[in-house]
Amino acid sequence: MTLRTGHIGLNVTELDRSLAFYRDVLGFALIGEGKEEDRRYAFLGDGDSLVLTLWQQAGTGFEGDRAGLHHLAFEADSIERVREYEQALRAYGVDFAYEGVVAHREGAASGGIFFHDPDGTRLEISVPSGAQGAPAPVESAPTCGFF
Repeated sequence: MTLRTGHIGLNVTELDRSLAFYRDVLGFALIGEGKEEDRRYAFLGDGDSLVLTLWQQAGTGFEGDRAGLHHLAFEADSIERVREYEQALRAYGVDFAYEGVVAHREGAASGGIFFHDPDGTRLEISVPSGAQGAPAPVESAPTCGFF
């Protein structure tokens, strides 16, 4: 049996802020939302397919030195699309881990952009090919490893 990722659930500090980021900047569609007592949540996806659930129940932002989620990676259709996301994210004022498109490792055709959501969660948008010639900011480990 082979497992595949069904969807990702992220704890967020402010649902409205995170919803605006994932919906308006990254382009996920709002599938549904709800509230349980004083906690809110939102289902996001591509049409009817659930990709991401945001749970407003975190008291503080993401901390990369704790066990758990390291980063969340999304795959784009083309390197041009990655660059479009980069422009939209820059206009939004997002914090990037590296400058521009970078390779996953030295000489790799795969690569993308690495940045943080409003709560500091590490994110990646990449492609399996098309990033040939892009710099690799980390020599001894995959680019997505230590950022």
